[in-house]
Amino acid sequence: MAPLPACIEVHDPRFEALVLFNAELELLAEGFRWLEGPVWFGDHACLLFSDIPSSRTLRWSEQHGITVFRHDSNFANGQTRDRQGRLISCHHRSRCLSRLEHDGSVTTLVSQARGHRLNAPNDVVVKRDGSIWFSDPLYGLLNDYEGGRQPSEQPPALYRLDPASGAIEAVATDFDGPNGLAFSPDESLLYVAESGAPGVAEPRQCIRRFQVNADGRSLSGGEEFHRISPGWADGFRVDEHGNLWCGAADGVHCLAPDGTLLGKVLVPRRVSNLCFGDRFCSRLFLCASTALYTLFTNTRGATSR
Repeated sequence: MAPLPACIEVHDPRFEALVLFNAELELLAEGFRWLEGPVWFGDHACLLFSDIPSSRTLRWSEQHGITVFRHDSNFANGQTRDRQGRLISCHHRSRCLSRLEHDGSVTTLVSQARGHRLNAPNDVVVKRDGSIWFSDPLYGLLNDYEGGRQPSEQPPALYRLDPASGAIEAVATDFDGPNGLAFSPDESLLYVAESGAPGVAEPRQCIRRFQVNADGRSLSGGEEFHRISPGWADGFRVDEHGNLWCGAADGVHCLAPDGTLLGKVLVPRRVSNLCFGDRFCSRLFLCASTALYTLFTNTRGATSR
């Protein structure tokens, strides 16, 4: 096999089949503040992503480079698409989930749960049945840099939202700081990042794995799946083989379904979140602190979101 690029660090031979010898890490743009929420729009051949402190949603395309999609995003963080192709966004400042309709109007999907305002919705995924699952930690309420200090009205939790009925239910409440989340390809498992309680000297930080029960709307389990080091788990995506590609302090860690660290993509900046995209959904887009990077891989994302 030809030597791999310097950005690739192999920890398990299985990783070699997932990367390419002639695909280098590319810097697409820099000069941002803190990037998050990448989501690929194949029908528009573009990537949308959040610069949270700037309260802007940005767009990147091969043809036009970086342009502004939303000048005021209400400090949007995680984003995804629903089954109708509409943009679903988590907002720190307005403490809600929104949906961008096809006509350009914006619908607030949910802003309260259990009789109180949400904290600061952080990351979001959509299941094949159309239900929306999202994390609601305290992080976006704690400073003026990512949304403005506000008091919390309830503990952190992981939620499931039925957009048709508007019904919202807490599916896991034993989190200190729920963060990134992703379903396995068959949606039998849900992985959720526990990023820990803010301000704690030794926070609980790991990726947890839940079993999706037969009803498709409740969870069981929640055991520790893997601990990222250095740094902690933030956002991640799952590929077609069920591997997790997770942001870390030194780049991206690729984890097998059995929890083994297969390898790393070394990045000069901390990676907060990522997604697969482009023509075959085999290109990684990396939100890395103040910069946007990309890497072509030899695997495809489990979905186009």
